[in-house]
Amino acid sequence: MTMPEDETLQPTAGASWYDRHILPRALDFACGLPMLGRQRQLVVPLARGRVLEVGVGTGLNMPYYDKARVSRIIALDPALELHPLALERIAQAGLDVELLALSAEKIPLPDASVDTVLMTYTLCTIPDPLAALKEMRRVLAPGGRLLYCEHGRAPDASVRRWQERLQPLWGKVAGGCHLGRDIPALLQEAGFVLPDLHTRYLPGPRPFTFHYWGEALPA
Repeated sequence: MTMPEDETLQPTAGASWYDRHILPRALDFACGLPMLGRQRQLVVPLARGRVLEVGVGTGLNMPYYDKARVSRIIALDPALELHPLALERIAQAGLDVELLALSAEKIPLPDASVDTVLMTYTLCTIPDPLAALKEMRRVLAPGGRLLYCEHGRAPDASVRRWQERLQPLWGKVAGGCHLGRDIPALLQEAGFVLPDLHTRYLPGPRPFTFHYWGEALPA
C-alpha cells in the first residue's frame, strides 16, 4: 500500500465539526448495512487487472475484491476524514492499494491505463458527475469496463417527488448526496453503453432505495 508523500490526513479544507467527527462514522454505518454489502458482492468481485476505485470512502469494498483477479488498485476519495477507516480495511484486505485524496473530475492517470473502473455509492456525491464519468472512460484500456452500483432516480413519479422534497435537507446531512440522479442517463451521456443494467428497490424507504447496478462499456 502506498500513499503520496504529502498525504497528511488533515481534515478537508472548510470541513465542519459535523463533517470531521460525525459524518465519517454515519456514512460508514449507513453504507455498511448488510443489504448494501449484498449489492457490493454483485459487482466488486468482477473487478480484474489494474483497478481504479472511484470514491473508496471508508474502504467497504475491500473485503469483496477477488485477490486472484486484481493486480493493483488505485483508490480515489477527496474526503480525508474517511481515509483512516479506509486504511484500516486496506491493511486487513492485504491488497496492493494506492490511496489518493483526489476527486474524479481530473484523474491523474494516463489514457487507457486501467482494466476496471469501480464505483459504488459514489456518483451521488461527485460535484460534476458527467466530467468524472468522462474521465473514467478516458482511463479505461481497450476491453476495459466500468462496474457500478448506485442509488438514484426512482421510476415512480410519486417517489421522485419525495426525492425532490427531501433533497435540500438530505444533501446537507449526507455529505452532498443527491437522491435523484439519473444514473443510466449520466453513463450514456458520458459515452458508455449499458449491456448489463439491473434495477430494483431495496428494502426501506423508497426515496432512498432505488438501485442501479451492472457494467458499462465505452461506446
